[in-house]
Amino acid sequence: MPLIVALVGVGGYLAYTTLMGNLGSPSCRATALGRSVTFTPEQSANAATITAVALKRGLPPRAATIANATAIQESKLQNLRFGDRDSLGLFQQRPSQGWGTPAQILDPVHAANAFYDALIKIDGYQSMEITKVAQMVQRSATPQAYADHEQEGRILASTLSGQSPAGIGCRLDAATVSTPAASIAAGLTAELGVPATVQGAEVVATGGNTQQAWAAGSWAVAHAETDGITSVTVGDRSWTRARGEEAWSWQAATKAVAPTSVTITGR
Repeated sequence: MPLIVALVGVGGYLAYTTLMGNLGSPSCRATALGRSVTFTPEQSANAATITAVALKRGLPPRAATIANATAIQESKLQNLRFGDRDSLGLFQQRPSQGWGTPAQILDPVHAANAFYDALIKIDGYQSMEITKVAQMVQRSATPQAYADHEQEGRILASTLSGQSPAGIGCRLDAATVSTPAASIAAGLTAELGVPATVQGAEVVATGGNTQQAWAAGSWAVAHAETDGITSVTVGDRSWTRARGEEAWSWQAATKAVAPTSVTITGR
């Protein structure tokens, strides 16, 4: 009898953990610096774009940290079509203040570039407190709020820039969209500057070094929901789309590639 109870108990626990692993909304988890933060797939994709633009421009990691923290405060990393007065987009930039047309501001790449254009004009921004530097760019009524998100911004910048390899994973439902491989390759190259080509059903990218390869792989995972991506391999590690908690982690690749190579497979 005790054996039967034990087996029922183990079976019940496994059923419970399986159920819990499949509950909740799709989410992405970034882990770096001994801490983890969780965001929606939409937020993660926007953070990946913000970070990629900084990398393409050759800006230091601090720039991406500041930009991500600012976007968390301004829009919760959502590409908002509304805001105070005429504010729009990830950074709540205002057309009337010269940030671009509404259509431009609602383009995350343009918005990130506009933010960095203003940021790099600030002498010593890399060593300044985030409350000061973000305020100088944004002219916010609540500048102290940016500091609340500095740690989140740093974790996102670290994982999405490839400084923390295999640092981001996303638990997602089965893909319902199917973005052409050519479009995924074009998006990756346009945002991050990493050469990418289509080989059969896969997108193959090549980083200039392992960190850039991990930045490309992390970008792909963060955009998996939007683009219907089902698996990503960087070197000897792979992320596979799934609903359970295993999709928050990268596993040993069944088909390893070169350390600077990335393969992306879509729906």
